[in-house]
Amino acid sequence: MKIIIPELENPFVRAAIKEFPDVEFIPAENLDAAAEMLKNQEADSIISGIDYPSRDVAITFKNHLPLKSAFFSSSFICKKDDKILALADGGINKQPDAEKLYCIVEDTAETFKNYTKKQPKIAMLSYSTYGSGGKNPDLEKIHFVIEKIREKHPDYLIDGEMQLDAAINPRIAAKKTPNSPLGGDANILITPDLNSGNILYKSLEQFGGFICAGPIIQGFKMPLADLSRGSTVEDITLTIDIIKKQLERN
Repeated sequence: MKIIIPELENPFVRAAIKEFPDVEFIPAENLDAAAEMLKNQEADSIISGIDYPSRDVAITFKNHLPLKSAFFSSSFICKKDDKILALADGGINKQPDAEKLYCIVEDTAETFKNYTKKQPKIAMLSYSTYGSGGKNPDLEKIHFVIEKIREKHPDYLIDGEMQLDAAINPRIAAKKTPNSPLGGDANILITPDLNSGNILYKSLEQFGGFICAGPIIQGFKMPLADLSRGSTVEDITLTIDIIKKQLERN
């Protein structure tokens, strides 16, 4: 198993890779060189971004690597003790339309399920719960996605639109969404846009004490990951672990 990390000499990266003696980590001169190496099957994956803006990483992947989904997206895997949440999209798509939002949900559920082996419980987050905020085109997109996921993936639990507290707090869910299949126990949080997704993930990390892996880049034919420039050793270690497990299942 070979993973390219262009910033292989970064001290945080050097500390993280010590946890994976069974993985060969390969340097690259820059992002473009890393993508060409992967395209030429010189490695199995790329993890990059601790010294590059996420925009540069995403554009490089888009320009060089083949997609398997209709769109590409990102998710964060956020872990605290035994609690694992997936959150999307906090890294790529600014204002996804209905079809792109569906793709984000589908690929994020796959990322979460592959890593945790748990049933996806997906909350479509909003300022509104079950229409409490009035009519809005953003809510119509959410309802479209819920209906389509229920049709295509009947083994997933999905509900919304709902506020964050109803998604993750059973006591509040019993009051706001008493008939929801999630019961305040969502493990996948889907935000309506990049602003809210990025703010929520950083809030979990900075205020909530979560270790946050990624963003995991989804929709390509090979496992890929970006890193935040603020990533810790623990964040990088978790990211490598997720990519490693994806490669083992391929």
